[in-house]
Formats: sequence, C-alpha cells, structure tokens
Amino acid sequence: MMNLTLKIWRQKNAKDKGSMVDYQVSGISPDMSFLEMLDILNNQLIEKGESPVAFDHDCREGICGMCSLYINGEAHGPDRRVTTCQLHMRKFKDGDTIYIEPFRAKGFPIIKDLVVDRGAFDRIQHSGGFISVNTSGNTQDANSIPISKHDADKAMDAATCIGCGACVASCKNSSAMLFVSAKVSQYALLPQGKVEATERVLNMVQQMDEEGFGNCTNTGACEVECPKGISLENIARMNREFLKASLKP
Repeated sequence: MMNLTLKIWRQKNAKDKGSMVDYQVSGISPDMSFLEMLDILNNQLIEKGESPVAFDHDCREGICGMCSLYINGEAHGPDRRVTTCQLHMRKFKDGDTIYIEPFRAKGFPIIKDLVVDRGAFDRIQHSGGFISVNTSGNTQDANSIPISKHDADKAMDAATCIGCGACVASCKNSSAMLFVSAKVSQYALLPQGKVEATERVLNMVQQMDEEGFGNCTNTGACEVECPKGISLENIARMNREFLKASLKP
C-alpha cells in the first residue's frame, strides 16, 4: 500500500484564479487505476464536508477520452498508449508527490478544477467531419465499394482517435493538428469522403484556427503522448489535402 502527496489544481469556476492544493492519501493499492485513487480522495473530502475534486470521466475503458489529466507534466501520466483511466498506481512509488492539473490551452478553457471545455473539438468535427449520403432508397452498400487494404487500414488507424486532447496539451503551441488531421484522413482515404474532400479540409482547418489552437511545432510530442498512437503521417496528409484544396479554382 502507498501513501502519496497529491498537488491538485483547484479552481471554483472559469473566472476563479485557481491554485494548487495539497492532499494526503493513504492505503493506495498499486492495482488501483488513477481515477480510483481520485475516487478515494473525493470520498475522504466528502466525509470531511469539503468539496470533492471535479474531474471528467465516463467509460473508464480508454474509449471516450474524457479522463484527460495532466499528471507530473505529462498528458495522461507517465505510461504510454493509455488514457488516465487506464493508468495504474503501480507507475508510482510509496511517498511520491504527484502533480495533477487540467489540460491547459486557449482552446480548452477550464470549467472547474480539472474539467476543461473541449467543445472546440466538437465544433471542428461539425464543420466538416461528415459525409453527405443519398438516402433516397438508391444508396450503394459501402461493402460493395472496393478499397485497398492499405487505405482501409490507414483510415481505421486514423479513426481510432478518441478526441481526448492529449495532443493539444503536449504541444508547445497547443496545436490541434494531430486531432484534425486524423479526422481529415479518416475520410480522405476512403471513396465516401472524396466528394466533399475540398470543403472538408478547408472548413476544418479554418475552424481549428478560429478556436485558437496553434500551429504544428514539428517536435512530435503529440504522437508520443497520444493514447491511441495516432501517427504524424496524418498531419502530412492533411497538409497535402489542404494544399490541393487551396489550389482548386
């Protein structure tokens, strides 16, 4: 069992200045997930009549991407290819001090404590992350359209992006290019996405800029910290798609 010191960012609301607050937790099993450890802390705070620490979570299976925390200076903590809910306390040692903060970016304003508003990602997807389908009754079965295995695999790899925002949190410029490029690639590689390819990449990049995200730094921190291992190849593909779309009359 471990005894830990937690330094957690507490902020009452979006307008509050916020600060780091120290907490002590004991009896933490190495087999617990990071969120289970926070649950124990919150139970203790509630029993004392204090306000629990607000943090996002949902599936706790590494699928929804909501559990995004900045732990000891790393998005999702010290492990690789996992979300915060999949991070286990065995990655820490008895007596450790753990710093826990929200993702910090202009495009991710803090709502409360460790909870940020990632609605910017939704707006980027709404601007172009879809295909228009003829539902008149003459629709073509997607399975009848031949697609090379290479393209299908690349599209599936891009589609594994869960929109957690680790790429933004890890980037010195708070760039969202890995996220946007994954969504662009998901459709650019498939026949169904070709029809609206020009409008899609132009609209999504424009919305990304309007949300206040920075440009790519080319350092690759986003790929390293991404829990799904989204490749930088997608950024190169998005840049090519954007250039082609920009040159069209």
